[in-house]
Amino acid sequence: MVVTGRFVTFVAVGVVPVVVFGALAPSAAGPVLVAWLLLCIAVVVVDALLAPRPSTLKLSRVLPARVRLGESVTAELVVTNTGRRRLRGVLRDAWQPSAGASLSRQGIDLPGGERRMLTLRLTPLRRGERRVEFVVVRSLGPLGIAGRQARIDAPGRIRVLPPFTSRKHLPSRLARLRELDGRTAVMVRGQGTEFDSLREYVRGDDVRSIDWRATARQGSPVDAPQRLMVRTWRPERDRRVVIVVDSARTSAARVDDEPRIDTAFEASLLLAALASHAGDRVDLLVWDRRVRGRVQGAAGAELLSRMVDAMAPIEPELIEADWAGVPALVRQAASGHALVVLITSIEAPGAASGMLAMLPQLTRRHRVLVASVTDPTALRSVGDRHDLEGVYRAASAERALLDVARVSAAIRRLGADVVTGSPADLPPALADRYIALKAAGQL
Repeated sequence: MVVTGRFVTFVAVGVVPVVVFGALAPSAAGPVLVAWLLLCIAVVVVDALLAPRPSTLKLSRVLPARVRLGESVTAELVVTNTGRRRLRGVLRDAWQPSAGASLSRQGIDLPGGERRMLTLRLTPLRRGERRVEFVVVRSLGPLGIAGRQARIDAPGRIRVLPPFTSRKHLPSRLARLRELDGRTAVMVRGQGTEFDSLREYVRGDDVRSIDWRATARQGSPVDAPQRLMVRTWRPERDRRVVIVVDSARTSAARVDDEPRIDTAFEASLLLAALASHAGDRVDLLVWDRRVRGRVQGAAGAELLSRMVDAMAPIEPELIEADWAGVPALVRQAASGHALVVLITSIEAPGAASGMLAMLPQLTRRHRVLVASVTDPTALRSVGDRHDLEGVYRAASAERALLDVARVSAAIRRLGADVVTGSPADLPPALADRYIALKAAGQL
């Protein structure tokens, strides 16, 4: 049984007569007050007993399967009154707070045997599975003073996917890839690229691209000069790109109010979309001490769809990453030469020691690229030295930047490349480095 705000008003209404009667007959004030309180209790009990039972309601949900973080969806709840009596009251849909429900409580007025559809606007605040397990229904009596309340199971869930806001950088990077591929510009030459076609030599061509056998096969009249044939090249296709995302404790830190792991997912999605359009095969591994997510053998639109599904439920684990197991994972994904992208944190030399010890095993067989999020607050703090607190903050920021520089230098000495940037800058910076490696024929 529950009471409403009307009960307080009902009790307060009787205070005035009781006080007046008590002033006229002081000896009878006590019994009158007790009688009034008993009357109030009786009214509450009767009103609650006359309220329909909430268990007569049957609930079903109509929910979208997926939504991107930051977008809004409509959740529908179908309420059916299987009883004969009209049910008036309040319904509370108990979604998780991170589901971002716009209105959790709604009034209902449902005659017996009828059904209503209640809609609720959801704007999720976090990535992952947003769930609801039950609905609380409060059925009120005829006077609206008291009623019955019950919990009715009505499970549901919506998977909140990464927002992929970095897709805005995709068109410009695809245009650059088309230039490399020869669709909007001439073919380029570089070590490790694929042969495309033969054409006649023109001044300015690299003499190393002359194909002497093709030149000899051309033949020329006796009085005509010999026509030299050169090979044209295009960037290699069908290469392997293995993305390894660190989901250990350092990925839980927030930079610019965004977890590092979310920035890593954004960078992975942009790189995967770019590499897939370039004809490369992309594999994703999310790892700390075990595989938290894996996507292999997909291409095109299916690749991104499977990646966002795999990323959605993953949360950072507050443990140290076991980097010793990464080389075996990469060998399973790519038996030959590949571009291996490690997205982790390099701000703490101690935390990066395991990754540094493992790197030589990868650089012997693969091209390795290490990407890390940097805190733009540290860069801003370096120049802010107007007071004592600012000086200490600048010193701390300088120390953090020196640590990043030390770890970056160690990574380069071991034969890998480094890409750093703020949460907004890291995804396009990683895509640009991929394009640069593609243009130089180093994949």
